[in-house]
Amino acid sequence: MQDIIEQLEARRERARLGGGKQRIERQHEKGKLTARERVEALLDEGSFEEYDMFVEHQCADFGMQEQKIPGDGVITGQGTINGRLVYVFSKDFTVFGGSLSKAHAAKIVKVQQMAVRNGAPVIGIFDAGGARIQEGVDSLAGYADIFMENVLSSGVIPQISVIMGPCAGGDVYSPAMTDFIFMVKDTSYMYVTGPDVVKTVTNEDVSHESLGGASVHAKKSGVVDGAFENDIEALVQMRRIFDFLPLSNKERPPERPTFDLPDREEPSLDSLIPANPNSPYDMKELIEKVADEGDFFEISPDFGANIIVGFGRLEGSTVGFVANQPMTLAGVLDIDASRKAARFVRFCDCFNIPIVTFVDVPGFMPGTKQEYGGLIKHGAKLLFAYAEATVPKVTVITRKAYGGAYDVMSSKHLRGDVNYAWPTAEIAVMGAKGAVEIIFRKDLGDPEKIAEHTKMYEDNFANPYVAARKGYIDDVIRPHSTRKRVIKALRSLRNKDVKNPPKKHDNIPL
Repeated sequence: MQDIIEQLEARRERARLGGGKQRIERQHEKGKLTARERVEALLDEGSFEEYDMFVEHQCADFGMQEQKIPGDGVITGQGTINGRLVYVFSKDFTVFGGSLSKAHAAKIVKVQQMAVRNGAPVIGIFDAGGARIQEGVDSLAGYADIFMENVLSSGVIPQISVIMGPCAGGDVYSPAMTDFIFMVKDTSYMYVTGPDVVKTVTNEDVSHESLGGASVHAKKSGVVDGAFENDIEALVQMRRIFDFLPLSNKERPPERPTFDLPDREEPSLDSLIPANPNSPYDMKELIEKVADEGDFFEISPDFGANIIVGFGRLEGSTVGFVANQPMTLAGVLDIDASRKAARFVRFCDCFNIPIVTFVDVPGFMPGTKQEYGGLIKHGAKLLFAYAEATVPKVTVITRKAYGGAYDVMSSKHLRGDVNYAWPTAEIAVMGAKGAVEIIFRKDLGDPEKIAEHTKMYEDNFANPYVAARKGYIDDVIRPHSTRKRVIKALRSLRNKDVKNPPKKHDNIPL
């Protein structure tokens, strides 16, 4: 029996080495961890249970029958993060460049299906060279099998992708269908076709980084939700975001002990809004002063920066924050901000996470670039997302709420549950200057009359009381009491039960 056990351990040791010591050293030389080291860093110590360690490919073409490595280029299994169950797969670049074979795909599909059955998230770590060309259509079929599980799992369990190396071709579409994608700066990139193909087809000279690096996808395309300096930082942050998320759509958001008092007041908020209505201020300061212990995990901080989205906690329970950011483009809604916020709102609604919205929005971005880019459809995505969401929704208007953007930002008219305003709120079709120039066009040549009309408009609309009189605002609150009032509102909504009409699925304006 001892001999048999020793043989088992020898086989395990061979599998753990992946592509061998030399390839592992090359991985380290690039500043990257190995697939197995990444799993160990991500999960609680000693919690990883590996599946299919001894799986090998069955390809016999191009001499592949002579090249078999246990595990076949991907490590799969389950473990825990801070004691909570999670399923993982980690592509191993040291084995066939992490390329996907039929056996490799089957390993990933197995953990995807187990995750759905057992109600736990999946975290995928990507560092791979795409399809294994030697296997032809089998590798393409393997990709499609993974894609199908991504789609069926969407809205059922959280799915997170971490790009920690090359990610090309079929490998990019699985992350694209997951809830969040994160990258590592300088060592990772993702694109559908690489620089060589781009050169052949379009005659463009482009590097891996400028085509699909973190600097592109975290800032320009919005494909990824964040970029980190190295593997360790990325994995630590994955543990952090995981703590905010429920394990599945059947659960409430997780709760954790907090020492932050629910009735804490924040006097500094009374002076957050500048005296000049055109001066910016940092809306992130409001979020951090309202959230438990100032803990806020921002999503896509470098893309669509005119809107802020991310996770925090109130009374120890996860909430999603959405807030216009006056520091960037005056907080206006444009294509990027609308897309970013709409996807975040829909994620929160999928997983029973209440949404707290802070509003300071002068309207939608004007201009031919936005109109040609489809601002109407993209703006409608955010409107649709808020209207469709049935989770608790609490809204606070801090300053401007103009035009259709007022409606879009979780207004009472889109089933906002509790809608507050600060005394500094201005709720109107547009700013006083623009409104007066339209309504009193005939008086444009008389500065005194225009000044009189402007003051009249400001007195009537540059405050929250008109909307409050009509019941569109539930209360005008003191800024320093915002945390206390939002928490009380969320308490009252804990057992909220609203259902949308029966349907196969909606048809959001994609």
